[in-house]
Amino acid sequence: MKQFPPALAHGSIEEVFPDVFFVMGAMETVLQDIDWKFSRNMVVVREAERLIIINSVRLTGDGLAELDKLGKVTDVVRLGSLHGRDDPFYVDRYDANYWAMPGMEHESGLQATHTLTPGGQSPVAGATVFEFCTTGIKEGILRLDREGGILIACDALQNWTQPDEFFSDASRDMMQGMGFFTPANLGPVWMQAAQPKADDFARLKELSFRHALCGHGEPLRDTAQQDYSATFKRIFSV
Repeated sequence: MKQFPPALAHGSIEEVFPDVFFVMGAMETVLQDIDWKFSRNMVVVREAERLIIINSVRLTGDGLAELDKLGKVTDVVRLGSLHGRDDPFYVDRYDANYWAMPGMEHESGLQATHTLTPGGQSPVAGATVFEFCTTGIKEGILRLDREGGILIACDALQNWTQPDEFFSDASRDMMQGMGFFTPANLGPVWMQAAQPKADDFARLKELSFRHALCGHGEPLRDTAQQDYSATFKRIFSV
């Protein structure tokens, strides 16, 4: 049997918009020789009987049973270079198509079957891809043409307003001091790793959207474009 990282604690599958589902779960990792335990999010989009997983989080047996009630997983999407831990599990379990930004290095030798590029194919009908072009690591955003525009982001856009149940005490205290708990934020660790330039955010600001579902934090409804535009202006003066 193939070995994959185990399922960690997670919450329930929540339908945050029609046929768009959101799951918050735990992540445990070592970065810069420090143990971290914090939350991360998975988004599942349903099209008829198809399920498209974005920013995968491995679910427990009970969670997988709930997922399977929603439909059949056909596609797994990787938007961020710093995520991907659980992609091989889902691709293997469901023999799913694997979508990723060009040039990404994948877990366990996994190979992308489809490339995410602006103007190219999309795993979700009517969705478009935004690509960060100035960054040192690959990152993208998927815009769903639903509910006035839903951005599905990974690490670049975050919306942690406060620590949640999946944080260790040490990570909570450390990340508080690093400015993680800021609404409509840009990921602090991602900013250090990616070193993005203002041009990317000037382009991103031109997209039309109302909501954002990010790899970390709570769903941001209705005011996402205004809130992130204010963040881009504060940090990059665009």
